[in-house]
Amino acid sequence: MNIKLKAKDFFSVPNLISYLRLTLIPFIIWAYCEKESGLLTAILVAVSGFTDVLDGKIARRFNQISALGKILDPIADKLTQITLAVVLFYVFFRAENESIHAFAWVFLLFVAKELIMLIGGAVMLAFEIRPGAAELPGKVATMVFYVVMVLVVAFGPEVGAFRDTLFTLPEVVMKVLVVISVILTFVAFAFYLPGTFRQFKERFAQKKENKGKAK
Repeated sequence: MNIKLKAKDFFSVPNLISYLRLTLIPFIIWAYCEKESGLLTAILVAVSGFTDVLDGKIARRFNQISALGKILDPIADKLTQITLAVVLFYVFFRAENESIHAFAWVFLLFVAKELIMLIGGAVMLAFEIRPGAAELPGKVATMVFYVVMVLVVAFGPEVGAFRDTLFTLPEVVMKVLVVISVILTFVAFAFYLPGTFRQFKERFAQKKENKGKAK
């Protein structure tokens, strides 16, 4: 599989948006861990989630889908999700509330899944297999993830910008929302597996057939 990168693709609007999403990652870390501003973090996460939807719509609407975009978009998406999960693990782990402290480990499930997807995508490219486009369950899981993360960093008890206010989420509601997001994330992951295995099977069968013809 040859991935042809055109010069104009580097500066297409969807890819510029992907660059923005990648640029937001260190600012998310800084805002929540250094500045300890849940409100600023929530805004940055909301912007990242919104632009994730926007770049795909622009690419389809104006026929700006490119090979580079198919690589950049999922990388920006997965790195952002890994960053958020690690940051929230860190913040929850430091919480004085023992229940919230213990819940921190749930965020590592997001990290594990995204790392598997990143490694799997790299392996597919190494075998000259193009990773498939996001299916509906994946899009739904991503959308729910961003919404839940915004709610947690804005209204989560002890960890949110509006903690100890009228708008603070009950602890059990926060945990349920995170668990729902985890479940949807792994359901989406399960939907990718059959197609991925089929692509590997077809690729190996093609290589075997090509070897047979070479002889």
